[in-house]
Amino acid sequence: MSDLTGKVAIVTGGAQGIGAGISDRMAVAGAKVLVADLDLETANETVDAILETGGIASAIKTDVNSYQDLRSMVDEAQSLWGTVDVLVNNAYNAADGQQGGALEVTEERWERDMHALVTSVYAGSKYAIPVMAESGGGSIVNISSVHGMLMARKALTYETGKAAVIAMTRQMAVDYGEIGIRVNAICPGHIVTKRIYESIWRENPKGLKFFEDQYPVRRTGVPKDIGNAAVFLSSDEASFITGHALPVDGGLTIQLQENFGVQQVNYASDNPGLEMPYRR
Repeated sequence: MSDLTGKVAIVTGGAQGIGAGISDRMAVAGAKVLVADLDLETANETVDAILETGGIASAIKTDVNSYQDLRSMVDEAQSLWGTVDVLVNNAYNAADGQQGGALEVTEERWERDMHALVTSVYAGSKYAIPVMAESGGGSIVNISSVHGMLMARKALTYETGKAAVIAMTRQMAVDYGEIGIRVNAICPGHIVTKRIYESIWRENPKGLKFFEDQYPVRRTGVPKDIGNAAVFLSSDEASFITGHALPVDGGLTIQLQENFGVQQVNYASDNPGLEMPYRR
């Protein structure tokens, strides 16, 4: 595994789901991890789990919609450990962005989602970059999605926001590579977190099998998959990688769509009674 010994990492939305997977893998790799999350109770539980396995971590309550909270988050990492080497901009609940197209999304919803999806990444990076520069460089990893590469129906704000994260990643990589700061994005496929499993798949195992069949590796992802990718991109092993949007998607996005569609129809025909988790 890549080595982050002595590095200081901040993970926004680091308390649960993909964020917890990233926090855990960062700690296993040797980083000191600041778990920044709106849910402080769960963040503390994640920190406790890291401490129990010999890692170093702390928690801070952070609302990524608040500029002041994001400033305080960076200040807290500096206060605790002297610097920031790694920033993972992860926080956002994907379900919040699946609220319709341009006609259905309200102006208020648009503003709120763009702030959470895009502005938070800008602001977190803005406050962390000067601190990284003081230490000679660092790594920013922005969590985008396969939804930033390919578009789904009736999910205007999520698709737009995640695509913007990829563009912002590339632009920041161009600006700050010269001062030793690399900026990359990860584009996860379907990641089965505890919450997703309980809310969608526990009572619908056939539906999960259908989702797994969509992936060339014939499984969906788990938070550890994204955590491992984030650790690699943050490590010296990735020192010549910047501005890259890395799909961690089991091959989902490499498939020819017309063949893929036929495959899915055949699967559904061979498995009558399938229950889909949504309809668009």
